[in-house]
Amino acid sequence: MFDKYNRKINYMRISVTDRCNLRCEYCMPVVGVPKKSHNEILRLEEIENIALEGIKLGIDKIRLTGGEPLVRKGIMGLIGNIANAKGLKDFALTTNGLLLKKHAKELKDKGLKRVNVSIDSLNDKTYEKITKGGNLKKVLEGIEEAKKAGLAPLKLNVVLIKGTNDHEIGDFIKLTRNEEIEVRFIELMPIGEASGWSNDYHITNNVVKELFEELVPIDVENKSIPTKRYKIPNYKGTIGLINPLSECFCDGCNRIRITADGKIKPCLHSDFEINIRKLSKEGFSMAEILEKSINKKPEKHNITSEEFVPIKRGMHQVGG
Repeated sequence: MFDKYNRKINYMRISVTDRCNLRCEYCMPVVGVPKKSHNEILRLEEIENIALEGIKLGIDKIRLTGGEPLVRKGIMGLIGNIANAKGLKDFALTTNGLLLKKHAKELKDKGLKRVNVSIDSLNDKTYEKITKGGNLKKVLEGIEEAKKAGLAPLKLNVVLIKGTNDHEIGDFIKLTRNEEIEVRFIELMPIGEASGWSNDYHITNNVVKELFEELVPIDVENKSIPTKRYKIPNYKGTIGLINPLSECFCDGCNRIRITADGKIKPCLHSDFEINIRKLSKEGFSMAEILEKSINKKPEKHNITSEEFVPIKRGMHQVGG
């Protein structure tokens, strides 16, 4: 599938729930989110249908997100059903890692290929502060279980917050010395709780390259990957930089997002959404709905312009 700007769309991110067992300060309010009724959330059968129809149209990469996807009841059955689809090349899940120790082996057995673990600090107190009560030890144990289970390549997502965890950049990079993992530093975006934060908390990923001049770029020609990947010579792992603020990567965008309540977001940074259930009732097939959504993808976001207004929904509501 190609959009009107001739970008090949082959990546679907599906949020299976907007609920989470953490309250990261830049993402979710301390009180959580209003609980949606059962009818407001896509049934697992609906999610499966969306995924399978997408694969028929050329989607070959699917990522399950949230909220925290592992809190969704029935998630293992859904994973097993999607994993068996012919044409699916990459099947992954983003998690905060708290439940990974318990579920890593089953995830692998069901057919999941890999996981990304969100971990913004390697310090117990800092991690607890950012997540408002999270247990770092459980996350680290989950990461070890993911390695044992073969959920690879393992990626660690680190949202950089100036004055909070930017002093840990070196500690995270050291993890790649003897481990075949990728540590990905992500620029803090004005979404959700962070949309009201001052610029004092924002820091560009240029600081990573300034601190580690020995970083060697790799995969520089692949524009469909928003992550700019680097490697330190003789280190087993890699470093990824995701720069939505300092370096727009919209010209290579290859994805669409499905929210837990059944909306398609052609662009993360736009409030424009397409209601799947509404169009289904009007007689449109899932294939037609997906094609319609792809044709609505904008050329680029305006997140860095003076006219930018943060989207109304938080990251946990639209899928990270």
